Amino acid sequence: MDIKDQLRVLFPNHKEIKKKVPETSREFVLQDQILICKYEKRNGKPLTMIEGYHGNVSDFKNLTKKLKKEFNTGGSFKNEVIIIQGNNRDRIMMFLKNLGFRVKRVGG
Repeated sequence: MDIKDQLRVLFPNHKEIKKKVPETSREFVLQDQILICKYEKRNGKPLTMIEGYHGNVSDFKNLTKKLKKEFNTGGSFKNEVIIIQGNNRDRIMMFLKNLGFRVKRVGG
């Protein structure tokens, strides 16, 4: 006999209350606004920049970390812009669409 069975014997009229646990499986907040994905060169090195994401610092960190891990590359975020090293724009756009974001390609 486990503890729950023993408690049921002691308190037969007690009804078990199941608490709803808030869903925190999301690592970052999805948004309705369109993310702008563009390609740029700085000092001769290609960069993919993602603009238009609004969230707190932890959301930026989590999204940047997920992108860097997915594409095995470096990157960072500054001033509400996520910067990923390399020209991975098309792959990043498909990845963000699969996550549920709306993405727009800007530039050539």
